[in-house]
Amino acid sequence: MRLFGLMDRGRTTTLGAIWGLLFVAFWVATTDGFPAQDLVDRLPGQPTVGFRQFAGYVDVDVNAGRSLFYYFAEAQQDPHLLPLTLWLNGGPGCSSVGGGAFTELGPFYPKGDGRGLRRNSMSWNKASNLLFVESPAGVGWSYSNRTSDYTCGDDSTARDMLTFMLKWYDKFPAFKDRSFFLTGESYAGHYIPQLADAILDYNIHSKAFKFNIKGVAIGNPLLNLDRDAQATYEFFWSHGMISDEVWFAITRDCNFDDYVLTNPHNVTKSCNEAIADANGIVGEYINNYDVLLDVCYPSIVEQELRLKKLATKISMGVDVCMTYERRFYFNLPEVQKALHANRTNLPYEWSMCSDTLDYNYDDTNINMLPLLQRIVRNHIPLWIYSGDEDSVVPLLGSRTLVRELAHDLKLKVTVPYGAWFHKGQVGGWAIEYGNTLTFATVRGASHMVPFAQPSRALHLFSSFVRGRRLPNSTRPSIDD
Repeated sequence: MRLFGLMDRGRTTTLGAIWGLLFVAFWVATTDGFPAQDLVDRLPGQPTVGFRQFAGYVDVDVNAGRSLFYYFAEAQQDPHLLPLTLWLNGGPGCSSVGGGAFTELGPFYPKGDGRGLRRNSMSWNKASNLLFVESPAGVGWSYSNRTSDYTCGDDSTARDMLTFMLKWYDKFPAFKDRSFFLTGESYAGHYIPQLADAILDYNIHSKAFKFNIKGVAIGNPLLNLDRDAQATYEFFWSHGMISDEVWFAITRDCNFDDYVLTNPHNVTKSCNEAIADANGIVGEYINNYDVLLDVCYPSIVEQELRLKKLATKISMGVDVCMTYERRFYFNLPEVQKALHANRTNLPYEWSMCSDTLDYNYDDTNINMLPLLQRIVRNHIPLWIYSGDEDSVVPLLGSRTLVRELAHDLKLKVTVPYGAWFHKGQVGGWAIEYGNTLTFATVRGASHMVPFAQPSRALHLFSSFVRGRRLPNSTRPSIDD
C-alpha cells in the first residue's frame, strides 16, 4: 500500500517539517531526564511560575495493575544542581500530594474559593526538588486492579515504594546520581525508616545503581506507640486541657507498655474510664493536631464553596479550612486532567485519607528505633523534629525516644539543648548527638509543621539539606 505516495510533494514536505518539529520537541523534553508525557503545562487557576511540574503514574506491579500517583516540582532555581527530596504523609493511608504538596511545603495552596491556587512563598522547592507520592495503592489517585491489594501494611508499602523509586528514576534518569533526602511526617515515622531500610538492603546487593541517600528527616513521627500514646495525655495535662485528678488517674491506672492501637484500653477498667474522662474534657471543638488553632466547621465551608463564596477562615495567620478547599479543588475534572490523574475513573472522589484501604493497624505497634539505629550507623544524618502544639504525636514522646536512641548508639551530646533562631526570634529548641542525630522543636507549629509555621519550617529544612546546624544566636543566617 502506498498511502503516503498519494500525497503531493508540498504536503509531504509540510508534514515532514511538522514531524521534525515534533521530534525535536520530544527530544528536548526527554533528553534532559524528564518525561514529556508527565509535564504539567499549567494547573487551573495557577499563578505563573518559573519552574516545571510533572505528575502521573508509576506502575509498581503491571500484572496486578497497581500504580502509584506522584507529583514532582522542580526547585525554583538551579534545579539541575539541587538535591531530590521525597516527602510522604502518614495516616496510614493519607495523601502526600494533598497534604505535603498542596497544603504544607509544596509550591501552591488552594485559594479560599477552592477554584484556584496561590503561591506558597515558603515552599521547600526553594531548597530542593520535591517529589510527593500517594502511597500505598488506594490512597488518593493511586490504585490497583486487584482488590486484594487494598489489604496492606508496612512491609508491602515499603516494597512498593522501593519499586516506585527505581521506576521513577527510569522516568527521571537525571536524578539517579543526585543527593537524595527522605522526609515525611506522622505515620511516615514508619514509612520513611522502613523505606530507608529497604534502600540500604538494595544498595548492598546492587552491582549497578545505588541510591545516594544523604539524610532522613521526619516531623512529629510515630516511632514507638508505647511512648507516643502516653505522651498525648501528658500533653493534655501540661497544657491545662485536663485536670490534675484525671492525669493522676491515668498515670496510676494505665500501663502504656505494649500499648496496642487496635485494642488500646485493654489494661484495666479504671484506665478506660480515665482515658474516657480525659477525651471528654478535651472535647471535639479542639483541633488535636494544633491545640492553639480554631476549628473549621465543614458543613458551612462546603456550602460556601458550592456557592462560590470565599471560604477562607483565618486563625493565627493560618487558613484552618484549607483541607476542604483542597478537596473541592482536587475533585474538579479540569484539575484532574491537568495533573494526568484519575486515569481509571475511580468510583469515588479524591479524599485526603483513604476509606478504601484495609491497613494492618497491628503494624502501628512496631518499634522504629532499631531501624533508626541502622540509619545513623550508616552515617546518614537523621533529624527528628516536632511542632510543639501537636497533641497527636507530641514532642514529649519524640524527644524521649531520640534520647533513648542516642543512648543505645552511645552518642554523646555535641550541641546541648537550647534555642535556635530564625529572623531574630526563637524558632524552637534543638539538641544534637554525635554528628548525625538531631532533635528539634518548631515553636508554634502543629502536627503539620510547614502548614502552621512555613517560614520556620523552611529554615529548618534548608539547614537540613545543606548540612548546617540550626543557628543558636540571633545573628541573621543565609537561610533567614
